[in-house]
Amino acid sequence: MKLLLNTIGLMFSFIPLMAQQGHGPIYALATPTLGKGAASFDVAAMSMESQDQRSLMLRYLWSYGITQNLQINLSTPTLIDKIDMPPITRGNAMMPANGDIEASMYYRFFHNDFGIGKRIESTAIVGGALPAEKMRDGIRVGNSIHTALVAGYVSRTWYSWVGGGYHYYFKKDNDQIGNLLYATFALGYRPSFFQQDYPKADWRLFLESVAEFPGENISKGTTDLGGRSKKYFLGPTVLGLYGAWGISGGLLFPVYQQVTDSFEREGVRLTIHFSYWF
Repeated sequence: MKLLLNTIGLMFSFIPLMAQQGHGPIYALATPTLGKGAASFDVAAMSMESQDQRSLMLRYLWSYGITQNLQINLSTPTLIDKIDMPPITRGNAMMPANGDIEASMYYRFFHNDFGIGKRIESTAIVGGALPAEKMRDGIRVGNSIHTALVAGYVSRTWYSWVGGGYHYYFKKDNDQIGNLLYATFALGYRPSFFQQDYPKADWRLFLESVAEFPGENISKGTTDLGGRSKKYFLGPTVLGLYGAWGISGGLLFPVYQQVTDSFEREGVRLTIHFSYWF
């Protein structure tokens, strides 16, 4: 806990440089994209817990809106504490929860406004990652690709998104990190007393859920038997906006876990996210 608090303090030192990413949840996929010519920089402290260890990592995210519907992103890690048997997970809607350097693209291919301040929209996500570490749980780490689809409803008061994705690792010297199938859901609420313009603060509350189905790691001399772990997480998050600044944070609690021998059961996941818009 002391290390986590020190890390949060370190993150505050980056605030003069940061920029806001968007009005969405932390763990679940969401549809918003930056406007044309807009840019952002985000810093997130991400922590996961195994049976007897807790990881801690800082991730940085640079984003740029090429058009109002097309956004590109680059995410890099700073690993502080690692888990010996790390889970295969995305960990965050926009960033992986491991030592990968990831470039990605968001394309909002459907957008329909109706009523006052209401819209439905869909976004496709595609990305590729290079490992920043040679080994992970004794497995050589190869390059990887990530694809996802998400659709949602947005209004001035209510938000909801449902989506799913697939993360695939290529083989590296006959080793291979297990692939990941996952689905997410987020329900957001913006109380009426926060529906005010700057300089008033704007807060949004979310209930987020993540279902993950990671495959088995493959090492030399072993065969993939097709087994998958099953995990379901649920928890509250909050997003606060003040002008160009943003802060979000929240917890995911394990509700159900059925894991293979290759993985350990997880505890609570924690993320604190600072942002700023350019």
